Amino acid sequence: MSWCYYLWGMDQTIAEYNARQTDADRPICELLAKTIDSALKEAESKIWHAHPVWFLDGNPIVGYSKQKPGWRLMFWSGADFDEPSLNVVGKKFKDASIFYTSVDHIKAKDLKRWLTKAREIQWDYKNLIKRRGKLERLNVEG
Repeated sequence: MSWCYYLWGMDQTIAEYNARQTDADRPICELLAKTIDSALKEAESKIWHAHPVWFLDGNPIVGYSKQKPGWRLMFWSGADFDEPSLNVVGKKFKDASIFYTSVDHIKAKDLKRWLTKAREIQWDYKNLIKRRGKLERLNVEG
């Protein structure tokens, strides 16, 4: 594992997760994690349901996972970002995603813009069970 993780302030479990990926996949994970950590400095990050996820005040915001089409970068409230590059996946929830198969496909400018929107536009997933599956929009100041 690279000593750079500690300089970035990355969660150790996420650094270890990234280090376990293939040589082709590792750069994608490292760039995503570094960019997310940089843009959401106040976020708590951890491995959640076997994948890296970042939380603001206990609410899941963004995470990534390996799937058949590639690395899925998912924003829990991304359906409301009004971003055509994010493919809305869920019908019941407000998630939206993009898939990457190469680090060269990641557009830093887009990713940073989406992370800014992820802080400003949030649905309350943290209390989803308590509200019996009903999502409510959080009033978050940007």
